[in-house]
Amino acid sequence: MNKRIWLSSPHMGGDEIKFVHETFESNWIAPLGANVDNFEKDLGDYTGVKHVAVLTSGTAAIHLALIILGVRQGDEVICSSFTFSASANPIVYQGATPVFVDSESTTWNMDPQLLKTAIEARLKLGKKPKAIVIVHLYGNPAKLSEIEEIAAGFDIPVIEDAAEALGSEYKGAKLGSFGKIGILSFNGNKIITTSGGGALLSDSQEYVEKARFLATQARDDAPHYQHSHIGYNYRMSNVLAGIGRGQMIVLPERIRQRRYNFDYYKNKLSGLPGVSFLEEENGSFSNKWLTCMLVDPKLSGGITREDIRLYLWESQIESRPLWKPMHVQPVFEQYPRYVNGTSEKLFQDGLCLPSGSNLLDEDLERVTSGISELFIK
Repeated sequence: MNKRIWLSSPHMGGDEIKFVHETFESNWIAPLGANVDNFEKDLGDYTGVKHVAVLTSGTAAIHLALIILGVRQGDEVICSSFTFSASANPIVYQGATPVFVDSESTTWNMDPQLLKTAIEARLKLGKKPKAIVIVHLYGNPAKLSEIEEIAAGFDIPVIEDAAEALGSEYKGAKLGSFGKIGILSFNGNKIITTSGGGALLSDSQEYVEKARFLATQARDDAPHYQHSHIGYNYRMSNVLAGIGRGQMIVLPERIRQRRYNFDYYKNKLSGLPGVSFLEEENGSFSNKWLTCMLVDPKLSGGITREDIRLYLWESQIESRPLWKPMHVQPVFEQYPRYVNGTSEKLFQDGLCLPSGSNLLDEDLERVTSGISELFIK
């Protein structure tokens, strides 16, 4: 039987165990320590952001970002609709209302003009959004210049959800360095991983110090346990930060490998009828976290992305539909939305292909051959 090819499995570089051993040797098995400090420094140096707090997850980072920006019960927060639910869930944690904005077709990210429409519509209702959560989908940069100009014009802070986009760039600057606050994820399927983990980034020292305070149960400066604020257990452990330090060493190579996967798939499959791939815009550089293709059944002879997904699965190959938009998810369907049909069409026709940096050419050949076979049946 063929081995299973996963969508995006963890890929260790070798030095991770060295940093973890140092943690055990020092007996610093805690949510603080040298690995935490150095991992934060590595991330700051890499992204060009002045201050970083590493946390238990990207979701925790978004939650703290909302708290820091003053989002409270009854507020509204604009959020990309075409994303994973972790972008929107923390808005509801705060008792706030997510207002979903659809995508444009060139980057698949938040449509700037629809964003402006949504803000103007909410203002007419007397509800100025408290923040905007933008997402860089599959590592592909959003139209940041337009989005930031609109946000600045209405004086609304931006939270940059770069969970999928570590290593991607927009006009020469690393993603995660835009907006008031940036967030990253180191979940097991991301381009680098700490098993579970995330980070909050900002040039504001005040914001990051507050994130660290809240993430360690908001303990006041006192010899006893004194609390004046509600806190959270969101700080990354020193052990996992050690894994992160090792992963940072191989990050450039992981980006190269993910981009190699994209080029391989594009060269092998773009000639098939109805098949297309998400490309970079001028001024953008994507880490190609996941390679995604679209299949137009009107041009493919009726073959759908679901036909391909099931065919690959029978051959022990994992692929996955694109994100189901938040505005059509049962848990979020009651919330305001400003949509144009783009994300629903992308969900219908889009498929994420195996994209791990540990894939071999023979794995990529199995995937492309399987898809090609389906088209010539």
